[in-house]
Formats: sequence, C-alpha cells, structure tokens
Amino acid sequence: MLLRITRVWLPLAIALAGAVAIVLGHGRTSLAGAGVGLLLIGVIVWMVNWMFRMSVESNRDRDQEEAAREYFDRHGHWPGE
Repeated sequence: MLLRITRVWLPLAIALAGAVAIVLGHGRTSLAGAGVGLLLIGVIVWMVNWMFRMSVESNRDRDQEEAAREYFDRHGHWPGE
C-alpha cells in the first residue's frame, strides 16, 4: 500500500497541485510558474520511481541467470531441459 502511494499517488498529487497553480495563476503570474515547476517535479518523482523499479527487476533477472549457471555447473545441463 505504501509503495503504491509513493509510486503513483505522490507524483500525481504533486502534478495536480501544479495544474491547479497554473489555472489559478492564469498562466501569467509567478503562481503559474510555480505550477509548471510542480508539474516537472511530479514527472521527475514518477520517473525516479520507474527507474528504481527497472533496476530492481534487472537485479532479479541477473540473480535468476546466476542461479541457472550454478545449476548448469552442477548438473551439466540448463534447468528445464
């Protein structure tokens, strides 16, 4: 649950706050500029979460490949063959 909040809802809330600031600032004031900044921060938070998930998945794939290689070393064939 906490991961879902961090991965999805936090960036969405930041971006929504930015959109509201743009609308309230009528696209011309410093409030609108802050809104654009918040939109960018929301995208950055989402992308950092996405890159972290990709990194963890890559490590999992490497671990599975290493286990398959160890199996091959012990048994002389790949698992599942």
